[in-house]
Amino acid sequence: MADISSNFLGIKSPNPFWLASAPPTDKEINVTRAFEAGWGGVVWKTLGEDPPVVNVSGPRYSTLMSQDRRVIGLNNIELITDRPLQQNLAEIRRVKRAWPDRAMIVSLMVPCVEESWKRILPMVEDVGADGIELNFGCPHGMSERGMGAAVGQVPEYIQMVTEWCKHYSRLPVIVKLTPNITDVRMPARAARRGGADAVSLINTINSIMGVDLDSMVMHPSTGGWGSHGGYCGPAVKPIALNMVGEIARDPETAGLPISGIGGVTTWRDAAEYIALGCGTVQVCTAAMVYGFKIVQDMCDGLSNFMDAHGYRTIEDFSGKAVPTVKDWKQLNLKHIDKAVINQDSCIQCGRCHVVCEDTSHQAIFYRKGEGAERRFEINEAECVGCNLCVSICPVPDTISMRTLAVGEVDARTGIEVTGEYANWTTHPNNPQCLATADA
Repeated sequence: MADISSNFLGIKSPNPFWLASAPPTDKEINVTRAFEAGWGGVVWKTLGEDPPVVNVSGPRYSTLMSQDRRVIGLNNIELITDRPLQQNLAEIRRVKRAWPDRAMIVSLMVPCVEESWKRILPMVEDVGADGIELNFGCPHGMSERGMGAAVGQVPEYIQMVTEWCKHYSRLPVIVKLTPNITDVRMPARAARRGGADAVSLINTINSIMGVDLDSMVMHPSTGGWGSHGGYCGPAVKPIALNMVGEIARDPETAGLPISGIGGVTTWRDAAEYIALGCGTVQVCTAAMVYGFKIVQDMCDGLSNFMDAHGYRTIEDFSGKAVPTVKDWKQLNLKHIDKAVINQDSCIQCGRCHVVCEDTSHQAIFYRKGEGAERRFEINEAECVGCNLCVSICPVPDTISMRTLAVGEVDARTGIEVTGEYANWTTHPNNPQCLATADA
């Protein structure tokens, strides 16, 4: 059987599934239950200086639901731990002693003052933590106090605080990055310059979940007022995967260990993060929606996937997909695909025909078969291979894409497929093609 154990920065855990720093990791009782359920590690809810912060005593969460009432997004306005620092540290010590084989990472957030970091780091090291995660991502509440995303959006601050932590602590330092920034590579590069051992991403995304149109009050609200919060859950996974991929393929950060965060709900989500270079994945929303035992399905699914593909360890497929992520200008403009409909599994719903006819290239036509049977077929003279029909078809694998072979003629353009590679930098339609021909 596959070995799904993780060795991330020398921090060993029986599997790569860690609970992210969030409400599920705020107390000893929660973390103990998580470890009993099978989680490989936790990132303890962010600690700060005393006196502890004060959270609102009212609604902290709001959800975005699919039509079948599944949670696909969650908004959170909760802040870092509102319990005393020493109480948290005592609980961390007890949990780590009781579960020595599990990863215990402690999330930290204190002001950008060297003395504050110098004071708190030895306390965390003393309780037996395996590593620290610097919370440079929280988008609400704490950022208004000059912490969280207020630090994560300034590369110079990231580098400075990371350097302090590497100077005053022997523990591995993981820098948690905010997605509320134009180019995630800049803070990642700053973290590496500061000596970070790894980065974790993404933290939550600035968001307002909605408005109650009867009361005209945003939600969630406390006494009729609300505030932007952090958005997470399955809907943010594509954003997170892109940012992970950018860091993994950037020459200045390539090879920097990554802990992936954002919408991990199934083993498949985790495998995608690992394929893009992550060594562990962190989970929050899925645990808050389904409970801690969801990790058992994740572990079983990841193990079965690895067995089916001949991967003995996580390292065997970690980063395998990174070389396939390119800038648009590098894509092969001479590659041609056409849609193909499997008539045996087609249910004749007509959705592909409607969306192609109304919003795409009028490349799927309707033909009435024998009796009342309907039939939808591809018109290759109009098909541009856009993949829209594949994306909206309700029956998996009924519509697929076929790559034209060398020697075939594209019915749309009349041009023979040569198998040659050419991208935008050399395309004659590019006014700068001569200047970029060697790019």
